[in-house]
Parts: sequence; structure tokens; C-alpha cells
Amino acid sequence: MFHKKFLNRFTFGQLTMAVVFLYLIYAITSFVLYQSTASIVNIVISGFLATLAIIDKIQNKHTIRKNYPIFARFRYMFESIRPEMRQYFWEGELDGKPFNRRERSIVYQRAKNEKQTVSFGMQDDPNRIGYEWASHSVYPKHISDTNFRTTIGSDLCSQPYSASVYNISAMSYGALSKKAITALNEGAKIGGFAHNTGEGGISQYHRSGGDLIWQIGTGYFGCRNEKGFFDDTLFEERSNYPEVKMIELKLSQGAKPGHGGLLPAEKNTLEISKIRSITPHTTVHSPSGHTAFSNPTELVHFIARLRKLSNGKPIGFKICIGKKDEFLDIVAAMVETGIHPDFITIDGAEGGTGAAPLEFIDYMGMALNDALVFANKTLIENGLRDKIKILASGRIISAFDIAKTMALGADACYSARGMMFALGCIQALQCDSGHCPVGIATQDETLYKGLDVTDKRMRVANFHKNTMKALGEFISACGYENTQEVNPKTFYKRIDHGVIKSFQEMYFGNLDTRKVK
Repeated sequence: MFHKKFLNRFTFGQLTMAVVFLYLIYAITSFVLYQSTASIVNIVISGFLATLAIIDKIQNKHTIRKNYPIFARFRYMFESIRPEMRQYFWEGELDGKPFNRRERSIVYQRAKNEKQTVSFGMQDDPNRIGYEWASHSVYPKHISDTNFRTTIGSDLCSQPYSASVYNISAMSYGALSKKAITALNEGAKIGGFAHNTGEGGISQYHRSGGDLIWQIGTGYFGCRNEKGFFDDTLFEERSNYPEVKMIELKLSQGAKPGHGGLLPAEKNTLEISKIRSITPHTTVHSPSGHTAFSNPTELVHFIARLRKLSNGKPIGFKICIGKKDEFLDIVAAMVETGIHPDFITIDGAEGGTGAAPLEFIDYMGMALNDALVFANKTLIENGLRDKIKILASGRIISAFDIAKTMALGADACYSARGMMFALGCIQALQCDSGHCPVGIATQDETLYKGLDVTDKRMRVANFHKNTMKALGEFISACGYENTQEVNPKTFYKRIDHGVIKSFQEMYFGNLDTRKVK
């Protein structure tokens, strides 16, 4: 009984306080008696610990610090480095989220032109439910030119664009540092692929020679008036920059559909505020919806307006599909008016972002595979598939990812996080903090000054080049000579124990999904 009362009365926190102050008394006594260097050091250390203990004990914000002074601080320290510790010491090759170690490693290797092979055998389980694979051919082809491209631009477009099938997805200057944006754009120039600006507008760092896809979001950054509404004059001026090859109207994105973008105050520098025409050093939320249109018919007429102002450049929209009826209504408006976009970007719910509420990032929107199938079938059934190209984004890293999305309907793909890995991203999960350790998702000069643009632009270009080479090897093993031949009959999925179906059987049935070349 006495033993239990003793433990209840003298808790671990109280014992810590007692030890710290006994140490302080010892240090002071030692200094009085001996006045040695060691005693001075002891006074400094014990005084510091005593101060921390008192601060922890008198504060009321954190109960754990109040109950366990000093030692509770180790909890916060270990929690702060938990992602890194898990990644470096305990994470298996296929365990990491949102990208596992093997996925990250293949990007690093291709970006650095290092060994890209894997030894000994597969680590995935081909017998698990959900496992996907491609059927190869005993008559493989040989592809010498892996610069795979697709022409985007319908009969309503006078300046079609020959786009790579793999491009840099939307990431704004503000979300990313100036050096990161510059390296991405210069890498795009070297590799001959396109760089989506993100909804934050066109900065000087985007204009480093690479082709641009200018994204227009609900905030109309870069083409807005003082009240935040769309401005025809500004749009006309900037859409006719020679490096702007296409314009993408963002209706929603996979990571936070219906939510709008977020620029934290610490990232909203004076320079960024001028680019976006907003107040500096304030947190900026993009509206959840557009003000330039409010229904499907107005949307397609707005697309026609953008096409006219840009002198016939390809116009498209980006959407994370939620309510199927709304997408069907947009397609119906295209059929009724005869006005259609040149491309539609389908963003899966698994897409990434710098900042989003958990409920949106995990539980909102349709997954990429399902959304691609739905959009592809809808356009085919309404006679629009040969006029509209489909772009896809959402966790597309490898040649397998690209080929699979093409089998489901995509003509070209985007990657954001893959390109960030090529820049040196370590998946520290600090994008929304402003403290990205590798200087990519931050506006802190002390962090981004270490990012060497000359080196990183080559890594971005190398990653693209080597991924295209891998794509060529992959589809040639399947018996194809170009990406247009890839079809849903090539891919299979284990949907139950002993049950395997092709993508054609699962998603399309007897519908012919062959693309127009």
C-alpha cells in the first residue's frame, strides 16, 4: 500500500523536477567550494534544465509538458522526425505512402542516369487481390525513337501543339521556390516537354525557355482585375506569350476537389503577390468555384472566349470527377453548342497538393482509373473522342503507370511529384510548412539557395528521357510500335482469388476504344 501511495505521490514528472533541482544545488555548492571550470559548466547546464522545468510546470497549454517537464519535450522532437526515421530505418520497399521507396528510387536513378535495374526477383505479390500486370508478346517490336508525342488541337483550334506524352503537372510559383520552378522549366526545355504553370500565374521563372501550359484557376491569378474577376485584356496579353502553348482552365483538382487552392502567408512574398495581384504576406484561398461561368453552357462559351483571345491556342479544362451527371451535362452542352475544348485533363483523387484538409485529400473525388474510363466512354458515346484529347494526372511515375493510363483512355500524362523527386524531393511531408528541407516547396532563401539549378534541370530532363526510354521498351515488349496502339486488352487485374480480368472486360465490354491517330 505504501509503495503504491509513494508512486502516486511522487510521479515521474515530480521526480524529474527533484533531480533537476538537486543537480542545480549540487552545481552551486560545487562552485562555491571549488570555483572550477567544471562547476561553472554544471551551473549553466543545471540552470538551463531548471528553467525549462519551471517553464513546463507553470504553462497550461500542454498537459504532457506540465505533468512530465523536460522529458515531454523529447516526444515532440521524436514526433517531428518521425517521417524521416520511418523512411530511413523501418519502411519496407513497398510500404511508403504516398510513394513507396521503390517508386522514389526509380525516379532518383533515372534522374541521375544511374543503374535502373532491380535484382533477384519481384517484391510485390502477384497473387494478391488488386495486382495489375501487362501481357507481353512473343513478337516484340523495336522502337528507336522514344520521343513519343501527341498533337493537341481540334478543328476549332488554329495553333495545335505537339505535346510529349509525359509532362510536368501544375505546380505554382509560391507553392514551389523560384529555383525549383526555374529548374523544372529549363529541364522541360532541354527535354522537349511541357511545364504546367499551376494556378499561380506566369512568373519570370516559368519563362526560362520551356513550353508552358498556362493554368487558369478560380482566382484568375495573372488575368484578374482589382476585384478578382477575369480580365480579358490581361489574359489576351499573357496567353499570347510565345512560350504559352496551351491554356488549361482548372475546374477542380484531385487532392482537394471543390476546395480551391491555398497559399500560406509565409509563402506569399511581395514578389509573388505582384504576380498574382493580391495582398502580400496574407494567406490566400482561391474560391471554390468560378465566377466567369455558372453552368455547362456558359462554361463551353467561356472556353470559346479563351480560344479567341489566345488567337486559337488549344484550350482545355482540368477536372476531378465527382458527380457524374455534371460531367455528362458538360458533354451535352458541347454537343448542343458545337463548342468543345481541345483537351480535358482528368485528375485522380490520388493526386497531390501542398496543402489540403484530410477529409478532402483522402475522401473526396473519383480515383484516376475510374474517372479515365468514365470520361473516355462518355466522349466516345457522344462522338467527341476524335476531337478531344485526354490528359491524365495522379501518381504517374513509371512507364507502367503511363502505359496503363493510356490503355484506359489517356493520350498524354502529367507528373508533379515525380518531377519533384527528380529535383531532389525526399518526401519529408513538409510541403505546407514552408520548411521543405531540400528547398523545393518553400520561399525560405536559406533553404532554396542550396538547390543548384544547373544540376537539377539536367535531372529533370534525364528523368523524362529515361522514362520515355522505359516506356518504349515496355510497349515494344507488348508488341506495339507507338503509344496510340496501347489498349485495355493488354492489361489485367486480379479481382479475386482465381479470378483475373482484362481492363477491356472490366471497364469497356464490347466498346471499341481505339484512339484516332
